[in-house]
Amino acid sequence: MLLDLTDRRVIVTGGARGIGLTLVESFLAEGSRVAVLDLDVSSLDALVASRHGDLVAIACDVRSEESVSSAVAAAAAGLGGIDVLVNNAGVNVQSLLEETSDAAWTRCFDVNVGGVFRVSKAVIPYLKEQRSGRIINAASFAAVIPSVGSAAYAASKSAVVQLTRVLASELGPWGITVNAYAPGMVPTAMNGFAELPTAQQDELLDTLSVRRWEEPEDVANVVRFLASDQAGYVTGALIDVSGGKFATQFPARARP
Repeated sequence: MLLDLTDRRVIVTGGARGIGLTLVESFLAEGSRVAVLDLDVSSLDALVASRHGDLVAIACDVRSEESVSSAVAAAAAGLGGIDVLVNNAGVNVQSLLEETSDAAWTRCFDVNVGGVFRVSKAVIPYLKEQRSGRIINAASFAAVIPSVGSAAYAASKSAVVQLTRVLASELGPWGITVNAYAPGMVPTAMNGFAELPTAQQDELLDTLSVRRWEEPEDVANVVRFLASDQAGYVTGALIDVSGGKFATQFPARARP
């Protein structure tokens, strides 16, 4: 099965670093035209300087309706329209609920849920006009499997999953699909998995069926499929790309 994403006009929020950057590079490699929306201007500048292809970099704060509206308009102008939105931008809050400040809770929801709301709202008119499109939202296994110390993050990602389902129902008549994907444990600067002591890494890896850290490319493979024509009948879904995190907590280890 070939995923022809040539000239597909794609917006990726939070695309200047981490998993988002891998998503951007993955779409560019497929011949897509990509607009990167990110709050980190220095990372955007570095991205523009080091990458080739149809790339537009736009500073955007997904917590601001004005910033989002301006950025989406600039992206549509730079790309010649919009076909795909990947709501990747997100933040994490790691603390017990009783130790979580009101400011941290609010920021987590404002970025993770509010960002999906604002950017999707700005993009929807473009997709409705052409009666086609894809909205793809970053959720998390934390939306399904509770983890101690991640109340704000887990609750926000749970909200993203339900928002995805509602949007899928609202936009289906216009040929627009809306899906979410749930990555597993991808070592990033935000979570520091790869820097943990070996014993702690082993404990975390024991909760996966595929006993290895997830690579950003594993996520990109799923997102590209959801962006393609082949996924035209998939909507309102939460796609598990967690390496079996949902399947079992203590899979068998391979024997020598």
